[in-house]
Formats: sequence, C-alpha cells, structure tokens
Amino acid sequence: MKHYLYLLLFPLNGFAQTMQDDSLRSIELAPIQIRSVVQKNLYFNAPDSGYLQRSNQGNDLPVLLQSLSSVVSTSDAGTGTGYTGIRVRGSDITRINVTLNGVPVNDPESQAVFFVNTPDLASSAQLIQLEKGVGQTKVGAGSFGASLSINTLDIHQTAPGITFHSDAGSFQTFKNTLKVYTGPLPNGLSSTLRMSKLSSNGYIDRSASDLRSLQWTTSWKINTKHRLTFNYLGGREKTGQAWNGVPEDSLKTNPTWNELGQREDGSFYPNQTDNYQQDYYQLFYDFNINSFWSAGAIAFITRGKGYYEEYKNGERFADYRRPELINGQDTLDETDLIRQLWLDNTYAGLKTYINYTRSRWQGGLYVNHNVYQGRHFGQVIWAEGGFPDNWKWYDLDATKSETNSYAMLEYKLNQRWRLYADLQYRYVQYQLNGFRKNPGISHDLRFDFLNPKFRLSYSRPKCSWQLTLGLAQKEPNRDDIETGLTQLPKPEKLYNAELVNTLVLPRGLIVRNNLFLMYYRDQLVLTGKINDVGAYTRSNIARSYRLGLETEIHWKFHKMLDLQLNSSISRNRILNFTEYIDDYDQGIQIKKSYPSTIISFSPSWIAGGRISIFPFAALPDVPAWSREFSLDIAPKYVSRQFLDNTANPDRSIPSYSFVDVNLTFPWSLNSFKGQFRLGIQNITNASYVNNGYTFSYIHNQELITGNYFYPQAPRRYMVGFSILR
Repeated sequence: MKHYLYLLLFPLNGFAQTMQDDSLRSIELAPIQIRSVVQKNLYFNAPDSGYLQRSNQGNDLPVLLQSLSSVVSTSDAGTGTGYTGIRVRGSDITRINVTLNGVPVNDPESQAVFFVNTPDLASSAQLIQLEKGVGQTKVGAGSFGASLSINTLDIHQTAPGITFHSDAGSFQTFKNTLKVYTGPLPNGLSSTLRMSKLSSNGYIDRSASDLRSLQWTTSWKINTKHRLTFNYLGGREKTGQAWNGVPEDSLKTNPTWNELGQREDGSFYPNQTDNYQQDYYQLFYDFNINSFWSAGAIAFITRGKGYYEEYKNGERFADYRRPELINGQDTLDETDLIRQLWLDNTYAGLKTYINYTRSRWQGGLYVNHNVYQGRHFGQVIWAEGGFPDNWKWYDLDATKSETNSYAMLEYKLNQRWRLYADLQYRYVQYQLNGFRKNPGISHDLRFDFLNPKFRLSYSRPKCSWQLTLGLAQKEPNRDDIETGLTQLPKPEKLYNAELVNTLVLPRGLIVRNNLFLMYYRDQLVLTGKINDVGAYTRSNIARSYRLGLETEIHWKFHKMLDLQLNSSISRNRILNFTEYIDDYDQGIQIKKSYPSTIISFSPSWIAGGRISIFPFAALPDVPAWSREFSLDIAPKYVSRQFLDNTANPDRSIPSYSFVDVNLTFPWSLNSFKGQFRLGIQNITNASYVNNGYTFSYIHNQELITGNYFYPQAPRRYMVGFSILR
C-alpha cells in the first residue's frame, strides 16, 4: 500500500521530467471500465465497455469508435496509431464538439481535435457518449454536428490494486499501460495513476509514432455534501509526417510512398516529424446543497506547445523576409532549408453551475468563460546560405475568448410524456494579429449566438418516441478568416430535427430508428475558389442539407451471443454549388455551376457493428472467469465518398469494407487474474483507402486532376496480455 500511495500522491514532478526524457520505459494499461449511459436515448451511441476493452490494443480513440453508427474513421499512417480522424454523418472533427470531463477539447482557433496528443485516452475512460446532431448544450457548447463526451475521472471506489497490460504486433507496434489505484482511504481520499507508452512504425513510409501519456486523478470526499477532484492528463507525441497522402498513380505500385522530406538527391530528411506536448489541469468542486439543489464549478488550464519540422526544397528568400544572396555575378533568390513551425498556447476557463431536481422537474443554470492565447512562430534552423542561425521570420499571436451561458428545464408531464427545453447564449471575441503567409492582416471579430433546443419524449414499457429540434451557430475558424478584408466568411447555421423510435421486442431484441434532418445556411465548404490573398479557402454555401435514417439493433437473446449492428442511409446535398478551377493558360478561374450536388466525404450508406460470441457463458460446470472467453467480429462497410463537391466519380474514394476480429482468453491464478488477447484487423486483407483530397487545374488546354489517398494497412495482428491484482 505504501508503494501505491507514493506513486499516486507525488507523480507530477516526476512526470514533468519524464516527458522530457526519451528514455521513458514501456509501461502501460489496465482494462477499462465504462459506466452505463444514464440517458436511454444515448444507449446505442456509447461503445460497449467490454468490447472497447477487448479491442483497445493500440488504436486511437477515433478507430475504437468506428463500430458506432454513422461513424467513419481515418488514419494517416494506415494502422490506427498516430494521426487519426473521425467523421460523424459526414461532419469532420471541426464540427464535432469534444469534451473531456466537461472541459472543452477542440482547439479554439482551428476548431479541430488531435487525439494523437492524448494517447491511450480510452484506457482511462469511464464513460464515452456520442450524441449526433446539435445535441443538448450540457454535453458541449460548440456542437455543430455531433458531440463526443469523454469522462476520464477514473476513481476506483472498491479496494487498492494494480493492473498491467501489454500488446505487440504488426509494424512493430507496442502498447504498454500501468495503472495503480488506492481505493477509498480513511481520510476520504482516493486516487488513480495511469502511465502509457505506444509506438508504431506505421504502414506508410516514415510515419512512425512515439506516444506517451500520464493521468493522475485524486478525489477528496470532504463530507457527504462536498467533494473536490483534481485531474491531470499529459500527453507527448513525436510522429512522422504522412499527411500528404499517396498519389493515385502510386496506389497499386507503391502504396506506402511518402513524398514528404525528400531532398533533391532523392534521399529523405530523417527528422521530418511532428512534435507536441499537451497538459490538462482540471479541478472539480461538487456541492450537494440539499435533496433538491446541487452546485459546483470546474476550473481548467490546458497547455500546449510543439512544432513540426520539415525539409523544404527551393524556398524563396522573400517568403522568409530575407534579401537575395549575391555571390559574385550571381544572385540567388532561393535555397533549401529546414524549418520549424511552432504553436505555443494556453487555454483556461471556469464553469459554474447549479441544478434543481424534484419529482417532476429538473432544471439547471450554467455559466462558462474561456480564454485562449495562441502564439504562432517559425524558425529556420538550417539553410544552405543566406540565413542567420535560428532565423525567426514570423512571430504572431491570437486571443480568443468566449462567454456562454445556458439554462435547461425538463418537466415530466405524466408517466409517459416529458418536455425538455434548452437555451444557450454564446459571445465570442477573436483577435488575430497576422498569419504566417499574410502577416499584415489582422482582425478583431465579435460573434453573438442564441441557440434554442427542444425535446418532446413519449415512453411506454416497450416503445418510446423522442422528437428533438435545435439550432446551432458556429463562427469561422482561423483558416476561414485568412481571406483578406473583403471576403470575411459568415457564421454557419444548422437547423436540426431528430425523430427517434425505440422498440423492445420479444427475445431480447431492441430496435432503434433515428430519422434526422440537418439543414444548413451558409455552410462553409471548399469550392476551389482563390481569395484576394491567393489562398484556397472554404466559402459559404447558401443552402445544404443532410437527410437520413439510422437503424441500430441490439439482440442479446442468449448468454452466448450478443449482436449490435447498425446501418445509416442518408442523402447529403448542396443546392446551387459553384466550382472554381484554375486556368493557368489564361491566368483566370473558370466557374462551373451545379444546381444540386453531393456534399464531400458524405457516404450515402454506412453499416457496421459487432457480433460477440461467448462459447462458455452458458456452461454450468466451468469456472466463472472462463465464461468471459469471447470472439468479437466487427464488420464495417462505407459506400463511395466524393473528394470534392462535384460528385465526379473520378474524384472519389471507392466503397470499401473490412472485418476486425478479437479473441479474448481470460485466466485466473490465486489472487491474480487477467487475459490473453489476439486482435486481427482487416482479417480479409482488403485493399482500401478511407481518406483523401483532390485538386484540378487547366494547363495546355487540358483539365488535369490530382488525387491523393491514404491507404490502410493490410491484415495485421496484435497479441497482448493483462495482469490484474
């Protein structure tokens, strides 16, 4: 016990040193536990705790969630480790509001989330919820397509213990996790410490990743009314750059090709990497005033600092604010160089709330204020000539603050009917003092949004209905705003309607159908248009929509078989779209209009889920631990996706399917127990890509199209074991 306490109560100082020490030893994971989802309407939108535990063998969170309905995951390196992405109903991560214990995770400027910065997050997850559409404000203030809520306050309340898990497999992928927890202590304290290390060479050339994380959570139950919880989560990543993808003409001949870092002699710069460290400090206070009222506060600071380093050929001196180099009779205006692009940011905030709960009423009032400060700067650390040492050619900052408040009220009309209302006000102020390519452009922007949401629920023992209506508004991101003084984009609006029916049928069969409409005004999409400073940016589209039906089936008719399958069929359209194509022959842009076209990266059909078989679960004469022996089969199908908004099949990702399989062998010996695991991803050895991009232009009176794709690895294996005590 003394060893446990030493590890748990004094980890931060050691970790601050460890995160800077490349000699950190490989120690990691314990099986995760995810609490039941509280809201019935979210049942199918939360991953099954047992399956997530069994499949957690080195993949990042977006890949672990790909069995959920309407979800498509991507991986730059092709193995699910490193840079990964997620789309829900075709909406990318900039439209998905992600919270960690109620704290916003999306970067305020780019509006994106980089899960590579928080490796092995699933090993600490107690609850994961994916709510589609605008959702309730309580799950995230910035939702504009979906909300992903992750609770990692992993405090075990039973007894002290320790767990260790290790996995190894294809492409030299390794994952190790160590978790130590105290259980409740006499003074009301309880604490958990997790340390993780992941590494992989990746499928794509030079896409290796080295990921490390630590989480320390301590809770102090002061008395029956007051609780104080502190959570620290730190992650460090070093990842090879593979974000350019593979040219279409190399997919069959050299699918692992990576052009980034190539020097003029054909060799590759060995340190073409992305490097970042992110630290979350979170403090929670909960106060139960009486049986009806409760209140609390969350204070947080998120620190991030890092850079990506790259070798660049033939860079112009003028782009780096350097004069041309005169060498005798020759004048040089370009050189090869190595540069680092840095981001140093601080994100801090305070959230306060008060809740009221009675027999028929539930209400709450919430006030949040967040401030973000981002410093963007670049250094040339080496050049063939013409640069001083560590030349810094730009150093620009940005500040973004947000105050949002919302009130919610739910009233139980009778045993069958419930009415819910939610009203949110957001005030956003964004100051930008220049951009890397356009340092002279600055903005001081303000946005005001009022977002109402309503829900009507009807419930009987074996049938329920739920109608949700909501409005969400979202400001443009940093890249959108880099458009010059005359082309500032408008905020986007989303009008969302969701009609959900859940049926409980005989033999343990549950069927859930969700009919949804997402209607956008001024949605920001890529059109190919160049703005007044020469950059390709997203442009506002007046009208667009997503209309679809999600069907989810859960059938556990026997202890030996558990089915969770889903299908999503949708129609995703832009009305009156204009494409802009560069004509280098004439030095102009050609316009092409489409009265109705398909939204990019929005497949019309997605199907998936899992089939879990427990062959010993119903046998009476076997040890209890052996009944957890399982075989999981997880198929996935995604129909054709278009790389742009022209619905041109020559600029598309073909439909693809794959199957993942997991075998789990539990064991028990005296006071120890654990499991052996075998994971086979893409067991059918399918050849497919799940992401890409395209560009077109006219040259010599010919339309030329360049397609780049992100191929995924063929069949790959992971084996692992765990020890729990």
